[in-house]
Amino acid sequence: MITVQRAYKYRFYPTPEQAEQLARTFGCARYVYNHFLKVRTEAWYETQKRVGYNDTAKQLTALKKQPETLWLQEVSNVCLQQSLRNLDTAFKNFFQGRAKYPTFKKKHARQSVRYTTSGFSYRDGQIKLAKHKEPLTIRWSRRFTGTPSSVTVSKDSAERYHVSILVEEDMAALPFSKQETGIDLGLTHAVITSGGKKVNSHHYFKQSEKTLARAQRHLSRKQKGSANRAKAKLKVARIHARIADQRLDFAHKLTTQLIHENQVVAAESLQVKNLLKNRSLAKAISNVGWHQITTMLAYKAQWYGRSFVQIDKFYPSSKRCHACGHLADAMPLSVRQWDCPACGTRHDRDVNAAKNILKAGKAILAGADKLRE
Repeated sequence: MITVQRAYKYRFYPTPEQAEQLARTFGCARYVYNHFLKVRTEAWYETQKRVGYNDTAKQLTALKKQPETLWLQEVSNVCLQQSLRNLDTAFKNFFQGRAKYPTFKKKHARQSVRYTTSGFSYRDGQIKLAKHKEPLTIRWSRRFTGTPSSVTVSKDSAERYHVSILVEEDMAALPFSKQETGIDLGLTHAVITSGGKKVNSHHYFKQSEKTLARAQRHLSRKQKGSANRAKAKLKVARIHARIADQRLDFAHKLTTQLIHENQVVAAESLQVKNLLKNRSLAKAISNVGWHQITTMLAYKAQWYGRSFVQIDKFYPSSKRCHACGHLADAMPLSVRQWDCPACGTRHDRDVNAAKNILKAGKAILAGADKLRE
């Protein structure tokens, strides 16, 4: 058994009063984030002083008492404090080189606020937020065990409301499996396993591309600020949301199957951000969702007692013969099958790469820090 923090996400349908209160909360949290982002930025440029979370928390108390910002008192203070913590985390990520400099939050983008234990109650299977008279009407697609430690409420650009509940759960490891697999991530096939199985890539964006293009043309003809433009914009957002949901569903089903069937899963370490700079392949790479797949494999392996390992991105998995280890001089993408000049074995390019990835991954798990070419 292993104790993990797990988030359960559900859709809910607010009443008009709840929607109004949530809109007010989103706006206040966004204002606090943007206000103190400006304060911290100006403090650095003017006096080279770093303003931390504790300083902003004290200033927030004073800000709520000012006549022009008394409306900040209409929402839960927990959400405003969490907004400051999110800002502080954004700065820490920037200073440690994990992210770019924080930017201002926009009104028309995805909105979210987080409630900690003092900002909500969970009784009899219902969640009630601070400053709300009634519990949320949640569509419970599945149940969870444990007590929620925080609740994040969000509204996406398609105007759908979701609640994400963070709980601590005891996860039981899956029974030991003798199977092991290496996976090669591709475009025509999303995943190619070392056992020769090829999982086709579902072109969700391509399936909706014509509908999306038509909706975007209608949007471009609408006058800015008009009600018709808002309707057209919502239609475009809903098409994008459906595509994203399809990709997410595919990635979850694929990664769950791989983790349940194999004790060890090895994959490549791909710099997806850099690969997306290729204008010819960017759309296809985004459609497959390589980063999403590897991220899911990592945390699901931890949950279920499996081993997931990623090999070095420069390891020559495609041009090395898995049978004898011969390394070819070059292997253009146009070459899909090739014969090893050393042992004569005929290779499917992707399956051979997957077999090499599995070998390299097992070597890393065995303690080999570096792989020699």
